[in-house]
Amino acid sequence: MSQTNTKINKTTFGDLALKGYDPVAYFTEGKAVEGRKEFTHDYANAKWRFTSATNRDRFATDPEKYVPQYGGYCAWGISQEKFYDGDPQVWKIVDGKLYVNYNKEIEKTWEKDKPGFIAKADGHWPTMGQLS
Repeated sequence: MSQTNTKINKTTFGDLALKGYDPVAYFTEGKAVEGRKEFTHDYANAKWRFTSATNRDRFATDPEKYVPQYGGYCAWGISQEKFYDGDPQVWKIVDGKLYVNYNKEIEKTWEKDKPGFIAKADGHWPTMGQLS
C-alpha cells in the first residue's frame, strides 16, 4: 500500500511524524536521532524532520524506503488491530523495514514472534491504514 494514502502517526500540534525523529538516521546511523526544524520535508500529510539536508534529500527521493511500517504506529498494536502510539526510541529494522513499538515491554512481546506479528499486522494494515 502506498504510504501517501495511509494514516501517519503524528503529533497533535505540528503534525510531526515520528515525533520529529529522523527516519533516515535509523538506516544510516543505526540509532534514533532527533531531526532539526530546518531540515523538514512534507510527505503523506505529515512533517518529517531530518538531521541534515542529505538525509532530507534521501527521504524525498524514496520516502517509502524510510517511512516506518504502519505509519509509525506500534507494530505490535497493529497486529492486535489496535492503534497505539509508536515510540521512535523503541525500534527495529527487519528485512530493510523500520518498525516502532509502544514501549520496551511491548517490544519484548513483539520480539518473541516478530514474523508472526508482522504477518498479522500486514494483514490488518490495508484496512486499518486507509485514510478516512
